Amino acid sequence: MGYPVILHLRGRRVVVVGGGKVAARKIHGLLEAGAEIVMIAPEAEPELQALAAGGMIVWKKKRFDPDDLAGAFLVIAATNDRKVNEAVAQAAPGQLVNVVDDPERCDFHVPAVVRRGALTIAVSTGGASPALARRIRRELEEKYGEEYGPYLEFLQRARGIVLREVEDAEGRKRLFQALAADSFRQSGRWEEEFTRLLAKEKERNKEGERGR
Repeated sequence: MGYPVILHLRGRRVVVVGGGKVAARKIHGLLEAGAEIVMIAPEAEPELQALAAGGMIVWKKKRFDPDDLAGAFLVIAATNDRKVNEAVAQAAPGQLVNVVDDPERCDFHVPAVVRRGALTIAVSTGGASPALARRIRRELEEKYGEEYGPYLEFLQRARGIVLREVEDAEGRKRLFQALAADSFRQSGRWEEEFTRLLAKEKERNKEGERGR
């Protein structure tokens, strides 16, 4: 069993060895996370060449050398040559390494991911079946639609208001549970309903103080 985490890669150096389609998928995901990407490859897909030309990634147009991993927080071996991928894994002691064609050599697996704003849902089969992980991801994409993005933005704002304006711990808990309910989300009237619930909780708190 692995230990699931979400890594914060913004500003971190990530080295991707390989310039093919698999490397491209990895690089696009790393760009979303704000990583500083260095690609090591003698040749690269046109889309990766465009990213390098636009300054989105650094492309070292060369074959892999162990020195290429200096300073890397994360390393991904994504070539179609198992010997090169093995060399990358051996050259990265103490660094987090993913070898795309060899789960046993990986320090971590990259899950299939559904993103809806602040909501991140990750699916991993531990490298046993990426195809199954992708199928489950598609099912989750249908279940958790695009509306979850703005809904999470609203919840973040509402949480700050509750923490500022409701002192009672039980009152906060009731509000948070009400805001997370499916019936609340599906109502679509988030601001209106939140205002009503907040006022109700404040009144409950006042009544409790009068009764003491």
